[in-house]
Amino acid sequence: MNQALKLSLSFFLLLACTASIAAQENGASFDQAADSMQQRLEQSLQEFAALQERIAGEKIPLNQTLSERERVLAEERKAYQDIARLRDGNILDLSNLRNDIKARQDESLYLASLLSEYVRNFDVSMHISERARYAEDLDAANLASENANLSELEVFQAQAALLDTSLGRLEDAFGGTRFEGTAVDSQGQVRQGTFVLAGPTVIFSSKDGSIVGPAVERINSSEPSVTPYANAETLELAGALVTSGVGSLPFDPTLGNAQKIEGTKETLIEHIQNGGPVMVPIFTMAGIALLLALYKWVSLAILPMPTRKQLDKLYADVRHGDRKAALEKAKQLRGPLGTMLQAGVEHMREPRALVEEMMYEVILTARLRMNSFLPFIAICAASAPLLGLLGTVTGIINTFKMITVFGSGDVKSLSGGISEALITTKFGLIVAIPSLLLHAFLSRKARAAASKMETAAVGLVNQVSLSRGQEPEQEGGSQRTVESAPDPQLVREQVNEILGDLLGPLMNEPNAKGQLAGQSK
Repeated sequence: MNQALKLSLSFFLLLACTASIAAQENGASFDQAADSMQQRLEQSLQEFAALQERIAGEKIPLNQTLSERERVLAEERKAYQDIARLRDGNILDLSNLRNDIKARQDESLYLASLLSEYVRNFDVSMHISERARYAEDLDAANLASENANLSELEVFQAQAALLDTSLGRLEDAFGGTRFEGTAVDSQGQVRQGTFVLAGPTVIFSSKDGSIVGPAVERINSSEPSVTPYANAETLELAGALVTSGVGSLPFDPTLGNAQKIEGTKETLIEHIQNGGPVMVPIFTMAGIALLLALYKWVSLAILPMPTRKQLDKLYADVRHGDRKAALEKAKQLRGPLGTMLQAGVEHMREPRALVEEMMYEVILTARLRMNSFLPFIAICAASAPLLGLLGTVTGIINTFKMITVFGSGDVKSLSGGISEALITTKFGLIVAIPSLLLHAFLSRKARAAASKMETAAVGLVNQVSLSRGQEPEQEGGSQRTVESAPDPQLVREQVNEILGDLLGPLMNEPNAKGQLAGQSK
């Protein structure tokens, strides 16, 4: 209001100034203008007073109206805040409801998935003899999930019905139950009969009672197979149980695995026949190697070797130059070593190189005879694994042929080639390992005999050298000994050098000359 009053006064003053200016321009007098302005001022003041009175009269109702509007506004704001809080609560509740609905939907999907998986596992886990019994319920549950015309509730009900059926099956399995069905006997004929189910054990008895035994599942067969009991007492107990439903239950703790394992057993001949044609050369080589090894072992075991006492007596005669006595003792020695010493004694009067050559010739002959047939045993030890590998390759080839014809789904059709591959490898190693050990043993035994001959030859050559250094000479009826005996160290070095040149090629070890030197010493 004060602002409006100020504006009114300013407006009147402006009018007064304008009127004064206009009066001066028109030539009116200042007094007249002042009177006019005074009158207008009084009139304006009157109007101003009336306006103030009117304003004062209107101010109180307006203030009351303003207070009322402010009170209403406060109430509206409070109502708005209440509504906003209620809306936020409703939004939160709605969000929680949506989350609950989603959780329930997820649970529903999870339960549906569990039920579908249970239906599949139920078909796999139950015994093959029960499939015909529960085929209707199982088909209804399987088809319900694939039928688009059924609602989720109807699908759930169909699957839940199978669940109830499976619970009843468990009760029957715990307490035992009997039901009719068909099974395939060992001859491949389908027989009608009765099944007895108690836990994991299922026994089948044909109607005529001629076949009684556990019912098992066979690969690629939609009917259970029956293996009759071999024990007469077990057969009688099982038949009475199936017929009357009461009796002793033959229980196999291995759940039929014992019979399966028993069925996989085969004789040695059948095992060898499964190895294929490669088994023929493997066993041929094994037989020949075994016969030769026995022959060589016997021949080396009975090889006569002189004792140390006999050799010492012979060396003593040689050292004293008594050729006749030494030759008699050498002839008494048997075997190749006696032949070698006899040849050395017969030529003991000859030059030393000739004595060594004669004995070396006998050693070579004896070595060749003792090592005869041993290379064939080594060849068998090296060839048997290769023949086994050949059988492995042929077996794998047959396996791939079966895969080409029957595919890789039937493992039983592939077992023949795999068995052939493994059997040939097995027998190849069985032949190779003993052959290798026999060859090593017999070779060692032959080398030991040759080493004894070489040792005896070195000893004889040393004694011949000593005999020549002490031999008396007859001249003019008087006895004259050699002026001076040779240096023993020089003699040993010469003998070592000569024997190393002659006998070195016979020694397999690179230090043969060192061994001869140690023996001569």
